[in-house]
Amino acid sequence: MKTQTLDYQNYSEQNKIEMIDFYNEASEDYEFWSNDFNMHFGYFIPFKTNPFKRDSMLNQMNAQVIKCLNIKDTKNRLVDLGCGMGGTMRYALKQFKNIIAYGVTLSDFQVQQGNNLLKGKNGIILKENYNNTSFKSNSFDSAVAVESFCHSGHGENSLKEAHRILKPAGRLVIADAFLKKDATELCKGAHYSYKSLCDHWSLEKLETHSFIKEKLETLGFKNIKVEDVSFRVAPSVLHVPFAIAGFILKKLLSFKSIKRESLHNLKGSFYALITGLHMKSFGYYIISATK
Repeated sequence: MKTQTLDYQNYSEQNKIEMIDFYNEASEDYEFWSNDFNMHFGYFIPFKTNPFKRDSMLNQMNAQVIKCLNIKDTKNRLVDLGCGMGGTMRYALKQFKNIIAYGVTLSDFQVQQGNNLLKGKNGIILKENYNNTSFKSNSFDSAVAVESFCHSGHGENSLKEAHRILKPAGRLVIADAFLKKDATELCKGAHYSYKSLCDHWSLEKLETHSFIKEKLETLGFKNIKVEDVSFRVAPSVLHVPFAIAGFILKKLLSFKSIKRESLHNLKGSFYALITGLHMKSFGYYIISATK
């Protein structure tokens, strides 16, 4: 058991290094995915969002996540745990003038470029590990994690840290892909696409949504809501093959080579699509809770 724990710690540390390298080198590619640098999938609402305009759906995901925070008119300190280029932060700051937004990421590139995009706005991105931040306990009214906790395996430490830095009655919202069953129960096809997805996107692993709910309850979170939004997310996932083809064509026409990290990103996007087809094994969920 001790050897297994050590092996997992070594794997976890190596994965973190690969993840930082991945985002330092491939973050700029996301401009092709989203003009607003939203580094996540979207949310489709019939007659409200345009399924052919990706940013319309991506920003709607931001809207759904922020909506779950139940932000009032009073001053609200928001932290984005794994903020990427700060797309969700910028959306929140545009919608609410009473928000002060903080983002954390381990990528130097995302810190620099994300803060450039935040100039003139009431927000900042810091180089921090969302599993162990330097923030004081009970500091924030709101916390979000949009497709970020998966990079550390949806681990309990991420949830513990979110609980620590949230004020009493503070809200946490997680939007991410989760397993519907234990990884050992996946069929061969689902297991292959799942492993390939983790390898190419530097994900430690995915947990089940029931695991997250159980851990939130253990930590003392209340009013826990687990919403399966897979069918809302699916239209944006279907953009993946077209985005991949367009990205490659753009590189070829400009006679530019495709970086190793960009290739991993493209392959990861492809396997995200393939994984999403195994709907009995995987789903996309928005999970909200109150401290």
